[in-house]
Amino acid sequence: MSKVTETTLEIDLNALRQNYHFIKSKLKPSTKMLAVVKANGYGSDGVIIAKELSSLDCDYFAVAYAGEGVALRDAGIKTPILVLHPLPVNFDTIIDNKLEPSIYSLKMLRDFIAFADSKNQKNYPIHLKFNTGLNRLGFIASEIETMLQHIAETSSVKICSIFSHLAASEDANETIFTQNQIDQFQHISEEITTQIGYQPIRHTLNTSGILNFPEAQFDMVRCGIGIYGYGNDPKFDKELVPVLSLKTVISQIHHLREGDTIGYNRKGQATTALKTATLPIGHADGLPRSLGQGKASVFINGKAAPIIGNVCMDMIMVNITDIECNEGDEVIIFDKKHTAEMLAEQMNSISYELLTGLSSRIKRIIA
Repeated sequence: MSKVTETTLEIDLNALRQNYHFIKSKLKPSTKMLAVVKANGYGSDGVIIAKELSSLDCDYFAVAYAGEGVALRDAGIKTPILVLHPLPVNFDTIIDNKLEPSIYSLKMLRDFIAFADSKNQKNYPIHLKFNTGLNRLGFIASEIETMLQHIAETSSVKICSIFSHLAASEDANETIFTQNQIDQFQHISEEITTQIGYQPIRHTLNTSGILNFPEAQFDMVRCGIGIYGYGNDPKFDKELVPVLSLKTVISQIHHLREGDTIGYNRKGQATTALKTATLPIGHADGLPRSLGQGKASVFINGKAAPIIGNVCMDMIMVNITDIECNEGDEVIIFDKKHTAEMLAEQMNSISYELLTGLSSRIKRIIA
């Protein structure tokens, strides 16, 4: 592919397909795959990702909010879409676009049933979210009887799935806690299935759960970060390929004298003669200020160029004293070799935060 001429996020659909097939290889033939495409496809492009995964016969998509689901529907995506965090103000949008809400509390259940009744719905699919230890959203087991009573009193909704979310499936030190979550979910799903007389789809495994607890696949799994190329573990990362590469260019080169300062608040210091490059990317594009002052590097012609001084809103300055390069040359922020996970570690964070923080003003292209 030709070198970039502006700040660009490359989306490698071949890598996406490879990751998808690797995750599928870990599943039983009967296990359904739900791909999580919230946050604009983990910072990529949710529509591009969903269209590609649709061509691979992905069974379900998940988004965080209704508006994300609408964007997929507007792009022609017909696959079922689970809305993980629906809000009552969006119930009309959910039904109008045939999105499927996660119902996580008795109030939410009563409110959605009343709304579905008012719209003359019949067996509208809902997904029941249970809290087994993450303590974020979800019913608790003691609410099952009341929950099922509300559902039995209406024909407007029908339970499509029962699910929960693991809190630490990537952490070997938390295996007992994770197994306890899985056991809780098993008991909850058995109790519900016995009472309603049919088997909804059951799912609780995320990417790390799929890789570390394959015996708990139930009927479906939810894969997010894995399809984008990260397995939260070096032994799995080597089987996955990062889908996204962030690149930019050198706008200007400066030659500084000893004692000169660089950037806001003069945080960059030239302790000797220095050559710097200014790049058109900053914290408004998703590069946090915590990467500045030498904590992180970008890569130019195969060599590391440390960030000097503070990250600006639209620019960063890097040290190129020992690098042969010119204005207009390509710069790698992260790619398959110098991964987003590696860069995130330098800001004491995780790939999820770095990827999903990428600004919409960055040009997206299919690699």
